[in-house]
Amino acid sequence: MASQNQNPQDETTIDKVNTRLTEAGTKIADNRKYIFWGIGAVVVVAVFILCYLFFYRNPHTQKSYDAYNKVEISAVNDSVAAVQYKQVADKYKGDAAGNLAALSAGEALYNEGKYAEAAEYLKRFDSDDDVLNANALVLTGDCYVNLKKYDEALEYYQKAVKEADENPQIVPRTLLKEANIYDEQKKYDKALECYTTIKNDYPEFRLGNGVGIDAYIARENARLGK
Repeated sequence: MASQNQNPQDETTIDKVNTRLTEAGTKIADNRKYIFWGIGAVVVVAVFILCYLFFYRNPHTQKSYDAYNKVEISAVNDSVAAVQYKQVADKYKGDAAGNLAALSAGEALYNEGKYAEAAEYLKRFDSDDDVLNANALVLTGDCYVNLKKYDEALEYYQKAVKEADENPQIVPRTLLKEANIYDEQKKYDKALECYTTIKNDYPEFRLGNGVGIDAYIARENARLGK
């Protein structure tokens, strides 16, 4: 029994809430078959994914790594390695091992002097590792340099610099490669920018040829008449 002191407004409010809750419960009861069907569909999808991973994806991935590792162990030279890595990369395209095989195929093809084909395999490589990605981009640029496609080479070097994210070894090394191309194109102002960036942003970097970066900057300034 309701209290005699209960506020009529309170009673109205409570009644409204109870009505809404009752209506919601009725709707759930009326639509329970749809809810069950929805849950059933989720379960079916989950089972399908688990079966895919257990019966297909995981064994398939293991096979791809086995194939890649077999080449790693057995390849006797770049020529043989290139052929075998290409086979793994093509067969397991899209898999992690196929991805690595594409990188290895590109490296082997580059060492063979097959620069155009090497570039195509290198461009298929993609990784969450910035250093690996940057080095693959640099090597792709090197392919285009050897093909004398300098604009394409610059494109990949610039991508590598961005991907390397200020890595103190990769970035200045790549900027040197860019500067060499600009010198070949007689774009001495661009070459000067590369050398200056190395001097200012990567002062610890050493060229390894006994010549300091200041000598290269002086050379470009002389070419520009400064």
